[in-house]
Amino acid sequence: MLAAIIPALTFYLLSSSAQFHRVDSFLHPATRITLSPTRRRQNASALPKLNFIQYKQQSRTSIVVNADVKEVVPDLVDATNNGKECSDECNDLMNSNIDLMQSENDASSIEGDDSILKRLFLGIDPTPDIIAIATIYFVEGALGLARLAQTFLLKDEFHLGPAELSATLGLLSLPWTIKPLYGFLSDGFPIVGYRRRSYLVLAGFVGFLSYLVLAFGLDTVAVVDGVDTSMAFTITIISLLLSSASIALSDVVADGIVVQKTREASERGDDAIAGGLQSLCWGSAAMGAFISAYFSGSLLESMSPREVFGIASVLPLLVSGISFLMQEEPIGKKISNGDIQNGEVNDFEIEQAEATVGEQMSSLWAALRQPNIYKPVLFLFLWKATPTSDGAMLYFMTNDIGFGPEFLGRARLVTAASSLVGVFLYNQYLRRVPIKDVLFWTSIASVPLGLTQLLLISHYNRELGIPDGAFVFGDDVVFSILGEFAFLPTLVLAARLCPPGIEAVLFATLMSIYNGASTVGTEVGAALTKSLSVTETDFSNLALLTIICNVSSLLPLVFIGWLDGVGDESQEEMEAKGIDGFDKE
Repeated sequence: MLAAIIPALTFYLLSSSAQFHRVDSFLHPATRITLSPTRRRQNASALPKLNFIQYKQQSRTSIVVNADVKEVVPDLVDATNNGKECSDECNDLMNSNIDLMQSENDASSIEGDDSILKRLFLGIDPTPDIIAIATIYFVEGALGLARLAQTFLLKDEFHLGPAELSATLGLLSLPWTIKPLYGFLSDGFPIVGYRRRSYLVLAGFVGFLSYLVLAFGLDTVAVVDGVDTSMAFTITIISLLLSSASIALSDVVADGIVVQKTREASERGDDAIAGGLQSLCWGSAAMGAFISAYFSGSLLESMSPREVFGIASVLPLLVSGISFLMQEEPIGKKISNGDIQNGEVNDFEIEQAEATVGEQMSSLWAALRQPNIYKPVLFLFLWKATPTSDGAMLYFMTNDIGFGPEFLGRARLVTAASSLVGVFLYNQYLRRVPIKDVLFWTSIASVPLGLTQLLLISHYNRELGIPDGAFVFGDDVVFSILGEFAFLPTLVLAARLCPPGIEAVLFATLMSIYNGASTVGTEVGAALTKSLSVTETDFSNLALLTIICNVSSLLPLVFIGWLDGVGDESQEEMEAKGIDGFDKE
């Protein structure tokens, strides 16, 4: 969102400086009129350029007032031609039209301000709902501020090894695997009459309290001294799970609002706004992640992970606060004879909502039983569930090479920027390529590129004259771009699988399956790390772990035939048929 503010503001300032001049500069010297002292308007000289006096080099000068008044006042013409002072009648005409022009200019200024805001929001009218949606997604991205604090808290304070850290981080992603449950709850079980606002308030406060517990819970001294170490670890894991669940809940509620707004825009035939809203959501989250990326590491150089959690605790409160801007009618609001009365929640409406949830679940199960849906879903699950060695590599970079949190923050910043480049390149060159081909070739390319980490593990990059930091940055850039090449087609494919009527719930289900597969891959990687005895000090088998993880990513390609039909089209071909979709997690 901030990326849109800078160019829009620059354009506004440049255009504004070109508009506001003195009226005198637009009048020929022979047509300037001297007002009598009692009728002089101090603000006349500050008016913007308007069609007030049209000078014509003729014997009789014409006075044009807003292109509507064509009557020429004789003494005004005389004053115009001879530089004389106007009479009262002349001054009245001049002053009344100055007032008229000023009011029109004020209206034009308001319209200009609205236009600037629409530019900032990618052509969408910035209603309170839209501002709330953009803020929610921005907070979701900005909470990456606590990402490295979470890792270093578990690594340094609780002394988890590579395998234990990977297993724990996989566990913390579980709230993202039950996203449809949040949707069913918000749709079928409103709190105090609200389906959206109440759950956003709840999500914000749960996130705030979770980060607060992490910031001011049992501290490092208690853990080192052995005082309730297991209790401190349990409280920490519960708090991290709740913070993850709060983000996932607000994401699902915001997605529901986006679906509703998109449907309303489509019904009005406003497809540009429907697409722009998706871009606004993604852009807000990406900008939040981009801004927080570097500080997620640099702050850890001067403060503890718990202090970073204290700073991050403020962000969920923005979600709770911004939810009150949303325009949502409470369930059970009764309208009678034009009078609005707030009564108790209507039991019939709740029963109707529960029935709708039941119908959605039945339709969801019927859809997932269709071969043309479950086969692509199974392929995506297998494709994403391959093991990773990220946890072990983190320990290698910090304990063996000696990278600190600030460097890792810079690496996250490079990753975030490279992801944006990846999205741009995909939209430029791969939108016309069949989805199946994109997934196949990105999987093939990822193996040799992933094996380049062996150069870093063996320190052979130093013999080649490549510094460790430069190698890591280059590696992050390539993998971030390649990751977007692989991730974006899965979103398009998931949207393509959703039949009309249950698009939102099925898409959320597919994304939950996708996130669940990622969790499985993390846990399998943790098990391999443990079995190969890769620890925080012993990296002798890290190269073997890297080879296994990279080569295993080719195994799902055996089942790529499950994408026949649905994956043979490109994103551009799908959009031409009116099929499109978007999500982030």
